[in-house]
Amino acid sequence: MKKLLTIACLAFALTANAQVSKWYDNIKLSGYGMLQFQASDKKWAEDNTFNLRLMRLIVDGKISDFDWRVQMQGTSNAGPGNPTMQLVDLYTEWNRFKAFRVKVGQFKRAFTFENPTHPITQGWYSYAMVINNLVGFGDRTGEKSSGGRDIGLQVQGDLLQLASGRSLLHYQVGVYNGEGINQKDKDNRKDFIGGLWLMPFNGVRIGAFGWTGSRAGVGDKNRYALSAEYDKNEFTFRTEYVHSQGNGADLAMGDKADGIYAFGIVPVVKSKLHAKARYNLYRQSKEWATSKTMYEVGFNYFFTKNLQLNVEYARVNERAGHHNYNFGDVELDFRF
Repeated sequence: MKKLLTIACLAFALTANAQVSKWYDNIKLSGYGMLQFQASDKKWAEDNTFNLRLMRLIVDGKISDFDWRVQMQGTSNAGPGNPTMQLVDLYTEWNRFKAFRVKVGQFKRAFTFENPTHPITQGWYSYAMVINNLVGFGDRTGEKSSGGRDIGLQVQGDLLQLASGRSLLHYQVGVYNGEGINQKDKDNRKDFIGGLWLMPFNGVRIGAFGWTGSRAGVGDKNRYALSAEYDKNEFTFRTEYVHSQGNGADLAMGDKADGIYAFGIVPVVKSKLHAKARYNLYRQSKEWATSKTMYEVGFNYFFTKNLQLNVEYARVNERAGHHNYNFGDVELDFRF
């Protein structure tokens, strides 16, 4: 009897250990850090400073047909004495079918190509100004910086699959609170966002997006974006135009805004050195008198695939204050 009991206990322990090992096998811990030095000679506002742009800790996992992610962010942007750690991603996605996947939780809004791009892969000192102002990074409605994220539910999928396995069409539709990250809906009116893009050739995407919703205390917002991208063999070219209708947090902004960016990043030495240039425009009130334009050039140098140095120079024109000035950024990024 004792022998049978011992054998049973040993079998249970081995089975439990196997199950635990399998559970751990589906967990991945990763993260990255982004360190900056910036300087500008804008009249009456010259500055030069070291900055901690971002720190992220990410835990990814899988349970059956569900993927999940938890992501925490630390940044110096909140300033001394204020909390600088926050939850940015917390979601799960059912992905049994490539043509129909369902995501629920807090994650990137289904708007523009640039928004879901990894901050390091994106390749610049910041996302384009129109993305920052009209996709929820530092939204003109006064929404706190949310990294383009919101809480909600999204359905997406790839359709018209070729024999090679590549799909020709992608769609995504989501419903969100409309308040940004870590916020409940404050006016009981949801934001609806949808995107559709074609992929006629390998590396090419041509898309359109729409967004309708509101923000408590500000009012309605209606936006659309037109996007095109080529990304293959370390060559990346992308341009997007975004238009917004709806009041900003400051009524002096008016009820319309828009912007466009276009950039190219090309390999000079494959997997080692990339050169880059970007045209970056945002019009706070959809008038040239309120425009800010940045003409940017620079390079990205890869010590390894997980450690890179980004250097950037920009000539900046701000029509509202008749300012023309120089801006520079040096950034050291690492992943683990």
